[in-house]
Amino acid sequence: MTVLIVGGSGFLGAELVRQAVTAGHTTAATFTRMPDSAPGISWHALDLRDPDRLEAVMAKVRPRVIVNATNGGADWAVTAEGPVRLAMAAARRGSRLVHVSSDAVFSGARVHYDESCLPDPLTPYGAAKAAAETGVRLLSPNAVIARTSLIIGDLRSEHVRAVHDLAAGARSGALFTDDIRCPVHVTDLAAALLELADTGAPGVHHLSGVDAVNRHELGVLIARRDGLDSTRIPAGLRANSGLPGALDVRLDNRDTQSRLRTTLRGARQFLAQET
Repeated sequence: MTVLIVGGSGFLGAELVRQAVTAGHTTAATFTRMPDSAPGISWHALDLRDPDRLEAVMAKVRPRVIVNATNGGADWAVTAEGPVRLAMAAARRGSRLVHVSSDAVFSGARVHYDESCLPDPLTPYGAAKAAAETGVRLLSPNAVIARTSLIIGDLRSEHVRAVHDLAAGARSGALFTDDIRCPVHVTDLAAALLELADTGAPGVHHLSGVDAVNRHELGVLIARRDGLDSTRIPAGLRANSGLPGALDVRLDNRDTQSRLRTTLRGARQFLAQET
């Protein structure tokens, strides 16, 4: 099948590109600043705020599947409106859209969230992600909405880079012991997204790891995996920081996992396996 990875030069996007090519799919990818160096694919400049450019890319690639792995942060035009434009383009051409969303759509008020839970975001980023989910579900009923959590891998992961910087004294701050998520490994996440793209299972899916860990514990696990001094990772309380956002959000992935061949490992497992 022909796969278009939107945001293919990013951390998750690059892994999606690698796995799609390895699986033998005809693969195209988009970038905003510069293409990645991955061989064997076609690269296309794309700004999701530009509907004409999006239409041109769609006409040239003619994808059967579109995976949206972009990360526009709190930029409403990219994070909220961009996926809506993708959904409209996918619907016009009969393409299947796999949209990557986030646990930031939840407030943490109930802690445990399965796929039936409705978004109640606390931050501008979470609100943009929630709006994108609504638009995608309305405009592209056969789309997959895949909510995930902290994405871990090598130094291309912002969370891994933060641990290295803290251990080296290159940045100030602390990792919070009261900020809990269910991290996922980038290879597991990419494999699950491509599997969902191929199986024809629309709707909301939770693609998170099975371990609920706080950010400081996660940092210590990363430090140990990478041979860093874990005692140099400072701890703190997010509740005392004044930073907005949820404290404890645990995505329940059991229903999605029961339908997947891909195993979504927990952080304690995949970080220990990589030592």
